[in-house]
Amino acid sequence: MANNVYKKIELVGTSPNSFTEATANAISRAAQTIRNMTWFEVVEQRGAIADGEVREYQVTVRVGFRVE
Repeated sequence: MANNVYKKIELVGTSPNSFTEATANAISRAAQTIRNMTWFEVVEQRGAIADGEVREYQVTVRVGFRVE
């Protein structure tokens, strides 16, 4: 078994539509510059309100990736 080392980072994804989309947006954007991502965990969900309506969904996620 290999002695892998992993690093965790914290990201905040946003979406005008849903928490799920906000999570996918964070992972998708991170994948453009981070290799070897293997897992994520949702740490926090919140949103922005304007004029009495939900305007934005925000999700804080921790992403783990293997260090090369």
